Amino acid sequence: MPSEISGSIQAPSSKSSMQRACAVALIAGGTTIIENAGTSNDENAALDIVKKLGASVDKVKKQIIITAPRTIFISPEKQKHLIVSCGESGLSLRMFVPIAALYNHDITFTGEGSILTRPINFFDEVLPKVNVSVSSNNGRLPITVSGPLKPRNITVDGSLSSQFLTGLLMAFARACITPVTVTVSNLTSKPYISLTLDILKYFGFRIENDDFRKFTVFPRTGGSEFSTKYTVEGDWSNTAFLLVAAAIGGEAMVTGVDMNSSQGDKKIINALEDCGATVRVDRSTVFVKKNKMSAFRFDATDCPDLFPPLVALAAYCSGTSEITGVERLKYKESNRGLTLKKEFAKMKVPLELDGNIMRITGGKEVRGASVSSHNDHRIAMACTVAGLNSKGNTQISQAEAVKKSYPGFYDDMKLMKANLTIS
Repeated sequence: MPSEISGSIQAPSSKSSMQRACAVALIAGGTTIIENAGTSNDENAALDIVKKLGASVDKVKKQIIITAPRTIFISPEKQKHLIVSCGESGLSLRMFVPIAALYNHDITFTGEGSILTRPINFFDEVLPKVNVSVSSNNGRLPITVSGPLKPRNITVDGSLSSQFLTGLLMAFARACITPVTVTVSNLTSKPYISLTLDILKYFGFRIENDDFRKFTVFPRTGGSEFSTKYTVEGDWSNTAFLLVAAAIGGEAMVTGVDMNSSQGDKKIINALEDCGATVRVDRSTVFVKKNKMSAFRFDATDCPDLFPPLVALAAYCSGTSEITGVERLKYKESNRGLTLKKEFAKMKVPLELDGNIMRITGGKEVRGASVSSHNDHRIAMACTVAGLNSKGNTQISQAEAVKKSYPGFYDDMKLMKANLTIS
């Protein structure tokens, strides 16, 4: 339904940063105070795993206190079989399995929803090379690991997801007693590895990055425990939807983002500028205003989460926009390439998939329609934003999927004067 977007809004906190901070707080030991913590399903999954793996977690408003004993991974004898659920969080699964492999007893990871169909062959192939016993369901969940993991020089394939490498680097950082190297081929989503390295460095771990092809992990120095305060930065992945909403429906200012962030999704600014939207930025604030917009080209290979907001943006840009990186979309909460094509067709927005390229023909009338999120949080948000200036109402089934990453999305849209009803 047509809306006149306006106002100023605080960026949601980054679940990517929050989940990584939880994991590193666990391996660092000591007490970590996490400020500006989010409350999404994925973040709650990370906190539940941290507790299952032996740390204490206390919540005070938007502050999380994690206390992890330094000897958390050391057990004098075999413990009972531990079962851990990662919910539907791909990052939590891929990050915490190698960390759980630091323990010397069986730990089984389960999950729910789409996570049950995502491939995890990486663990079957890599973890046995570092002294870990692994048993999975033919490369799917559930997976059981038993260590302790012994870091050694190793070569891995980074083509499926950088999140596997994130978990491996964290486990190596905690366990290595001499420098070890991880050589990586075909690495995707390099900005997310930069984010991982930034957080590890903040907590006192040292990893040298040689052009994202080789990572040298050094033993940690300092005291037996590490205590610190970490502030979660604003989330560019979800902020992208707010900025596109402004470009489509009016104007808005988003505060609390960091232009110097390692998050690759800050490149949404480039797409907005390229298509002709009015954009003004400073170090922590972005202002976007509706303008005459034309087709753009964008390489989303290293930031595939931008596909949904970019498709919504392209729907209102005259001409045919091209987004590269479709191969990264198959193993998300849905097969996002096919899902975007199906749901935006209902809104009369032609979308073509041509190998690794997606083409969206926009600039014509976007029609309101009954669409489905396919229980995919980013599809729900993309359809919401695309419906802001459509002719007629857009009804989204499974709209509650946004709780996975951005539970306050609809409230924030209302603060931006979006005309929507939640039922």
